[in-house]
Amino acid sequence: MPYRFLDDIATADVAFEAWGETREELFAAAATALLQTMVHNPEAVERREKISIVLEDGELDLLLFSFLQELIFLKDARRLLLHPQKILIVEKGGCFRLDAALQGEWIDRQRHPLVVDVKAVTLHRFRVAFESGIWRAVVVLDV
Repeated sequence: MPYRFLDDIATADVAFEAWGETREELFAAAATALLQTMVHNPEAVERREKISIVLEDGELDLLLFSFLQELIFLKDARRLLLHPQKILIVEKGGCFRLDAALQGEWIDRQRHPLVVDVKAVTLHRFRVAFESGIWRAVVVLDV
């Protein structure tokens, strides 16, 4: 997935930039970067459990914010680490709707050495933009 960690944005938190040719690719890249932040080897997280989520927001950037927050909530509340499998974003009537199929498994500290515990997505430097034909986002995570 296309993303890179940014060392010069936040000293006590984790920041990354994600991108994609479509909004869906951007959201998938951001979700993968989030998983990489939490787990040493994301590929060790097997796709055993299936979760579907639906989110809506009037702003695309806030939809991404809510999506990443939901992944953090599922990690904290259900102890699930999740990969994005399929994401669909539809804009209708001034509102964005996200339908996401996620797959993953429960945290097993033997197989999933955790890097850091992500507490939340912050609004510090948070942005989503369409630049030169590519969707880009900057995200800072509170760890």
